[in-house]
Amino acid sequence: MNLGARLLAFGLWLLGRLPLAWLQALGGWLGRRWYARDAYEARVARRNLALCLPELDEATREALCREALQETGRSLLELAWIWFRPLSTVLGRLQVGDAADALQQAGAQGRPLIVAAPHLGGWEVLNLWLCQQRPMAVLYRPPRQRWLEALLNRARGRGGAEPVPATRAGVRRLVSLLREGVCIGILPDQQPKQGEGEFAPFFGVEALTMSLLPRLVERFDAMVVTAWAERLPRGQGWRLHLRTAEPPLDGPARLNAAVEACARQALAQYQWTYRRFGVRPAGEVSPYADLRD
Repeated sequence: MNLGARLLAFGLWLLGRLPLAWLQALGGWLGRRWYARDAYEARVARRNLALCLPELDEATREALCREALQETGRSLLELAWIWFRPLSTVLGRLQVGDAADALQQAGAQGRPLIVAAPHLGGWEVLNLWLCQQRPMAVLYRPPRQRWLEALLNRARGRGGAEPVPATRAGVRRLVSLLREGVCIGILPDQQPKQGEGEFAPFFGVEALTMSLLPRLVERFDAMVVTAWAERLPRGQGWRLHLRTAEPPLDGPARLNAAVEACARQALAQYQWTYRRFGVRPAGEVSPYADLRD
């Protein structure tokens, strides 16, 4: 890692010495500040909620926006605790229930296995838990700040997962690992680049959706499980949710429907600050074009 990454890692390590409850409380405060200042994150979340949940009245959506921003702040600051505390300490805060049995049953069918983990709840904790269950590879998009890549891969790979970049070479590696029986983890609601996906409805709004996961399902008859870690209040940790995707996620519309079903279980914990609809069909303007100062 270069100097900038080392300094950031040290700062996160120091921050991670705080109790989880304190960090999540601080994250909640950060989210309330975004909301009070009408920061860009607040405007994006508000626009996404208006697009995706038009059936809610404005007051209800506004309350959900404020809560979602607090959850986003919590997910950001808890990273210092998740990435820099011992694995046993982090996983000790995860309530697994029967999810381990469900994952084992899915893997026992002998088919290639893909875990679709949306931007919902504590997905970084989920990654660490999955690595303890079976060999894992995790697809990621390299950050724009290339100096951050080593830090992210070190933090996310400390459980044993192989980080695989979302490049042509990375996809070839992913296919090879899938053939070898390695479980693949994918964030299914990450907006792909133009030419690497198809438009399909997400909360009723056309969204550019990755075609990679459905193609892997179709090509390898892969089984998909959706998984997310619900954030519990007052630093109690997280509760794991895992289920086999039925029907098979063999198309972008079905993939988006599965992600939406997960998100509706905990709407405030979905990452509404993400510009999910930034790339539009020809002739349409981005819904975020007028939100910048």
